[in-house]
Order: sequence, then structure tokens, then C-alpha cells
Amino acid sequence: MEKIKKFFKLRKKSEEEYEKAKEEFEKALGKPTIHFKVEIPKGYEDMIPEFMELEKDEKFKGKIEKLVERTLKKERKEKTETKSEQKR
Repeated sequence: MEKIKKFFKLRKKSEEEYEKAKEEFEKALGKPTIHFKVEIPKGYEDMIPEFMELEKDEKFKGKIEKLVERTLKKERKEKTETKSEQKR
């Protein structure tokens, strides 16, 4: 039993190291990406299947990408305005 526990512990560590190396590789060669967990909102526990399907929903993904774009655009504008005010 102890050998089985040791095996799974080593396997998990290897998977974590692989994921970390994969993430660093993708950052170096491709476009940067972000990943985060989103918990189901309080009061929507009855909609767990629908919530889980959002991960595969391309339309939802598009909405999230647009949200990121608007957020970055707003931050860029604020940053530019702050720089121009500092020059005065």
C-alpha cells in the first residue's frame, strides 16, 4: 500500500512539473494566455450542468475574449491619459 501511495505522489509531482514546463514553453513561443478558476455563483447551484458546459461554449469564450479586450483597452487609455497628465 505504501508503494502505491509513493507512486501516486511521484506521478502527481511529475504532472505538476510537466504543466509548469508546458506553460513556460507556451509563454516563450506563443501568445501569452491566462487561466483561472471560476466558481459557480452563489444561488446558481441548481445550474451546475449548464455552468460546466460554459467551458466548451465557443460563444461564451468569445464574450470573455471581448471582455478582456475592453478591459485592456480601458487600462491602456487610462495609462496613456496618466502619462500625458504627468508631462504637463
